[in-house]
Parts: sequence; C-alpha cells; structure tokens
Amino acid sequence: MKKLLTTKGFVLALIGITISSTITAQNTRPSPAATASGKTKDGASVTINYSSPAVKGRKIWGELVPYDQVWRAGANEATLITFDKEVKIEGKKIPAGKYSLYAIPGEKEWTIILNSATGQWGINRDGTTTEDPAKDVLRVKVKPVKSSEFNERLTYMVDKGGIALYWENLKVPVEVK
Repeated sequence: MKKLLTTKGFVLALIGITISSTITAQNTRPSPAATASGKTKDGASVTINYSSPAVKGRKIWGELVPYDQVWRAGANEATLITFDKEVKIEGKKIPAGKYSLYAIPGEKEWTIILNSATGQWGINRDGTTTEDPAKDVLRVKVKPVKSSEFNERLTYMVDKGGIALYWENLKVPVEVK
C-alpha cells in the first residue's frame, strides 16, 4: 500500500512538471519584450517599450521588413514611445504623452510615425499594421546609416541626441530635443 502511494505521488509530480514546462514553453516569445530609456539634451525623459526580434540569418531590410510599407517598428504589440514633457522631433513639437511608434523603411530614407492610438497589437490578421493614419500625430523623414557593428536583435537607444533604432547592419537616428 505504501509503495502504491509513493508511485502515485511520483507519477503526479512528473505530470505536474510536464504540464508546467509545457505552459512555460508556450509563453516564451521569440521576440522578447525590451525597454530603452534615457534623457534628451534638454532633459526630457524618453521611454521606448518594444519587442526585440532577431535576425536569425534572414535578410531584414527589403525582405522580412518590406520597403515602402508601414512597419510596427518591432514585433508583437505596436512599439510604444513615451515623453514626460513636450519635445521636438526632427524640429516638430510633440506634446508629452504616450504614442505608438511606426516606421516606413526605405533604402535611402525612412518615415517615422507617431500615432495617438496605443495598446493595440502591431498587425492585423491580413499582415497589415494597425496604424490608423487618421490618428497620426507626426510623420518625419530621417536618413538611415550603416551601423558600426552587426546587431542580431532589434535594439533602441535613447541619448542626448535623440533615439536610434539598430538592427542587422542599420542604424536609424531620430533627433529628439
């Protein structure tokens, strides 16, 4: 009787471990959540919340992320950018607040988009982004440059000059004051 109870206990523990590891594996995202934060030259706090996809041997620009189409500027949920006070992005005033960050990548020029709708998933079922042009607060043009090193994961940086997106062999700087 004691042996039977011990065996049942062992089997139940094994089942519990299997179920728990299956649930954990299902909740692991290939593009983990990340945050970049810092202050601009004028002291505004900037925070970017995004999901960070990896290159994984793929060609990113022009293939995985097509040129001339709106992109959610990350993976999973739409990328969020928050300013604690009014800032100027590429010379245009933006009130303090939280915005979705989108981009239209191009080979020689990118369009950076701030949108007032927040909290949405980054893409619709048909693969298009959730960006609603009627809620755009800002559209500015910036020039991408070759990054000084290869970046396996999408990364944002915030510093005194503004923000920059780094991924694969590209850097996309955006002036924020």
